Amino acid sequence: MRRISGVLPRAGLALLLAAAIAWAIANRHRFDVAAVMQEFAGLGDWAPLAFVGLYVVATIIFLPGSILGLAGGALFGPLWGSVYTLLGATIGATLSFLAARYVASDWVAARAGGRLKQLIEGVEAEGWRFVAFVRLVPIFPFNLLNYALGLTRIRLADYVLASLVCMTPGTIAYTYLGYAGRAAFAGGESIVQKGLIALALLAVAAFLPRLVRRLCQRPAQSAS
Repeated sequence: MRRISGVLPRAGLALLLAAAIAWAIANRHRFDVAAVMQEFAGLGDWAPLAFVGLYVVATIIFLPGSILGLAGGALFGPLWGSVYTLLGATIGATLSFLAARYVASDWVAARAGGRLKQLIEGVEAEGWRFVAFVRLVPIFPFNLLNYALGLTRIRLADYVLASLVCMTPGTIAYTYLGYAGRAAFAGGESIVQKGLIALALLAVAAFLPRLVRRLCQRPAQSAS
């Protein structure tokens, strides 16, 4: 009876997440920057809290975070847009991580063998360094990665801190791009300057993965 009572809540959470993700995937075409901005137009002082909450839910159910990053910059400006976006992304990534750990980490640990076990052990040995690397170098989809890392034994504190720090460059770039896009649409002053800053931030965010790869390769080359 104890075993059944422990399995049922996990199975219920897994089914709920699966249903929510399936719904989100089926309705992704309705999720765009204009729709998000329209929904938040009349919320007033509640807009930041609602935006963070939406970002958390979107992260959990596989809605594209890039759209929300652009909308955050357009709605709240580059500074607060970055803060709210990063807060929502971090909380959402943490909840996805914890959900996967609660639902399936014990099952995976008990049945993993061969190459899968070696892969998991390698990820766990790297710890926060692996989290930092995959946040800066987008090898895997962001939403899927949150759940996958929850199946390992990486420490929660290492996961959260590495995610928060290493998601910051991309968040700032996308948020400023949304801010510059709204300024361009409104026809405000300094459109060219804001556009150049947005392009520069995107270039920095795109260059960081290459820099990380080079830094990771140097120790291996020097050791050989």
